[in-house]
Amino acid sequence: MPIRPELKPLYPSNWPELSRQVRFERAGGVCQRCGRPHGHYLQVLPGGRWKHPHTGHWFNGRGRRISPPDLLELLQARQTKVSLAAAHLNHDPTSNRLRNLRALCQRCHLLHDRMYHLAQRRLTLRRRLALGDLFEGLYRAGVPPLGL
Repeated sequence: MPIRPELKPLYPSNWPELSRQVRFERAGGVCQRCGRPHGHYLQVLPGGRWKHPHTGHWFNGRGRRISPPDLLELLQARQTKVSLAAAHLNHDPTSNRLRNLRALCQRCHLLHDRMYHLAQRRLTLRRRLALGDLFEGLYRAGVPPLGL
């Protein structure tokens, strides 16, 4: 995942090397939460179920082996490429101890940072509403400003 420009100063200068070490040397190129292998295209079903590219076994979103889906469920399958990222367990990019870093696929990383993303979404919505109030008068959902 790319680092947002305003957060780059919080990361150490050796972040690419540290991230590579966590993702490939320590984790062996697989997600440390669900076991998805980096760089492979997988068949994925809603809810996080996925098919291992080499063994053909199906796993749930937590990496536990499950029975194969039926034909109707297979119609919902889509292909996705797995990309690993080094995630901070405490959500603090200045804390770069190896025990605070985990190799997570994009799905697990998004789930891990879910509360942060919800807070950012709320801030973005409030910022838009505030800009509407500032430049267009009191914002009322879908109602034009008074006098127009």
